[in-house]
Amino acid sequence: MQEIIDYLRDFNIVTVAIRLVLAMICGGTIGLERGKQGRAAGMRTHILVCLGATLASMIGFYAGDVLGTTGDPLRIAAQVVSGIGFLGVGTILIKGRFQITGLTTAAGLWCAGAIGLALGAGFYEGALIAFLCAVLTVTVVHRLEYTINKKYSRFGIYVEIKSDKDVRRTVDFLNKNLKISDVQITSPRSGTVGNVGIEANIHNHDFKTNPDAVALLLEAEEQVVFAIESI
Repeated sequence: MQEIIDYLRDFNIVTVAIRLVLAMICGGTIGLERGKQGRAAGMRTHILVCLGATLASMIGFYAGDVLGTTGDPLRIAAQVVSGIGFLGVGTILIKGRFQITGLTTAAGLWCAGAIGLALGAGFYEGALIAFLCAVLTVTVVHRLEYTINKKYSRFGIYVEIKSDKDVRRTVDFLNKNLKISDVQITSPRSGTVGNVGIEANIHNHDFKTNPDAVALLLEAEEQVVFAIESI
């Protein structure tokens, strides 16, 4: 058994192929879930990231073990981490106050790269365990997180009123009926002189509060010009 492990850690055509194939499998499996979620970085992107990281890691060790060059064999691999960081930033989009997408995809790319580095270094145990943990995270933990966050969901509301004299009255109404938080007084979005804007967060426990229904409730108040969900 030890002979097999030692053989797999050596550099030859068979072990190189094994590491690259494992990188394709690991990266592809992680990317498959992202692709199902409609993310831009799907199976192919994750495969290429994992493959590239694996090869970059192997180049450093190949240069030292086979070519006999001196220096840190992980120097090339270290640049992969920062490179994937730039790639991950491109997948993150801020759509609103509570809508940020792409963080999980960016983390998945970074994780796929780290798995590739481990495979390239011959650290199969760490790479495969990390791969299993990553797959569990994007599948099972995803459902658990949704169930937990469902109870703590929230959305923003913007209310425009006719005068700054009605600010206290409107805020009291919001507190009494909707249990708001993070209240901010802003300039009017309509641009109407004299109007005042109020932004607040509404905790949407179990998704029972509808933003449109809240807007209609607020617009029924005489001092309110209009109310919309704040994104």
